[in-house]
Amino acid sequence: MSTVNYLFSGFGGQGILFAGKFIAYKGLIDNKHVSWLPSYGPEMRGGTASCSVIVSDDNVGSPIVSNPDVLVAMNLPSLDRYEKSVKPGGKIFLDSTLIERKVERDDVDVYYIPATKMASDNKTPTLANMIIVGKILSVLGECDDEGLEKALSKVISAKHADMLDVNLKTIKLGAEI
Repeated sequence: MSTVNYLFSGFGGQGILFAGKFIAYKGLIDNKHVSWLPSYGPEMRGGTASCSVIVSDDNVGSPIVSNPDVLVAMNLPSLDRYEKSVKPGGKIFLDSTLIERKVERDDVDVYYIPATKMASDNKTPTLANMIIVGKILSVLGECDDEGLEKALSKVISAKHADMLDVNLKTIKLGAEI
C-alpha cells in the first residue's frame, strides 16, 4: 500500500466519524502518515455525515478526498452522491440492509454487506459501521489483532471501555463475511 483514500458517508448516528477515526488510528499504529477530516450537517443525529481518511506511506499533502479508492456508503443518498467519484478499480462497501439498489458501475469492486441486519441480529445495533470496517480490513489484508485492539483503545473513551471487546468481535464478524 502506498496511499489509500477513504470516504465514509451516511446519516449522523451511524458511526461514520468513529469508523473513519478508527481507520486513521489503525494507520498511525501501522506507522503510516494519516489524515482524518470529518464533516457533518447541523444535526449530529439524522443529518448527513462524511469523513475523509487518507492512509499513506508518504506525507499527506491535503486532507481532502475527492476521488476515493474506498467508499463506504451507509445510506442511499451517500451512494447516489459519491458512487461516480470512486476511482476506477476502487472499492465500494455498502450497507445492503439500507441500500436496495445495485451499484451502476462495472469498473469498481462492490461489497454488499447487510451490516445493519447483522448488527441487529448480533444484539449490537449501533455497530453496523464496524461490521463494514471489518470487511474493509479483511479485503485490504489489514486484520491483525494487535493493531485492531490498539486502534480501538484509542477511539473508545474510558467511559465506554467496556465496548472494546464488543467492537473487536464485531470487526471480526465483518471480516468473516
